[in-house]
Amino acid sequence: MPTSALNRTSERAAELRANVSEIRDRIKRAYGSVPRSTSYSREPTLVAVSKYKPASDIVGCYQDGQRDYGENYVHELVDKATQLPQDIRWHFIGTLQSNKAKMLASTFQLHRLPCPDRSKTASSLNKYLPETRTDPLNVFIQVNTSSEDNKSGLAPSLFPPSELLDLANHVVTACPRLKLLGLMTIGRENIDFERLVRMRDELEEKLREGEGGKWGDRDGRLVLSMGMSADFEAAIRMGSGMVRVGSSVFGERRKKGE
Repeated sequence: MPTSALNRTSERAAELRANVSEIRDRIKRAYGSVPRSTSYSREPTLVAVSKYKPASDIVGCYQDGQRDYGENYVHELVDKATQLPQDIRWHFIGTLQSNKAKMLASTFQLHRLPCPDRSKTASSLNKYLPETRTDPLNVFIQVNTSSEDNKSGLAPSLFPPSELLDLANHVVTACPRLKLLGLMTIGRENIDFERLVRMRDELEEKLREGEGGKWGDRDGRLVLSMGMSADFEAAIRMGSGMVRVGSSVFGERRKKGE
């Protein structure tokens, strides 16, 4: 590789490491400002959203200890997973189509994904997970907290008929190879975060009244995944246990097809 190219690669890796370090510091400060009585027992997880970014960028962040990465497209995630270190924890954060469930399930390093919005797709994912996988696949149910037509997710309601409650019960009782870890939203307003907190609290009550099954983290709570580059600190102060940060780590993304 020419010296100029090596210098650019080295400079890019240094830039990414600095970005990751800065985001981690901001997460730590935001988490430290939350009363321990109302926060998670662990610092929120940073998921670096790497869609459309080359595998070399992930290597740059990996060198600084970053292990959690989010991808929106199945083929892109599977392709990167075959190129990169096996201890990376992949988070699929896009909309899962039923015909892609088998391909995604074959990615052994897959750590979590938003639960599909249909019980049929959840069952397919449960079916296709490799038998060699010893741990259940963590899933989040995406909630459309802003009720916008152009956003994915289920309605923020547990009143019958409730697709949210029905899907949660299906995952917990009928999909033993999946684990309902929590709820997520792509809403960006404090009111969206408040709605997700309320949905989490109410859903936990419903699940405790049910038939049991695997759900929640090791503290017995549903984790909230909310907050992105522009608002992850506010989300953490409102109880987010996982933040998805893309542009603040990698810079602005190309649009699909560019």
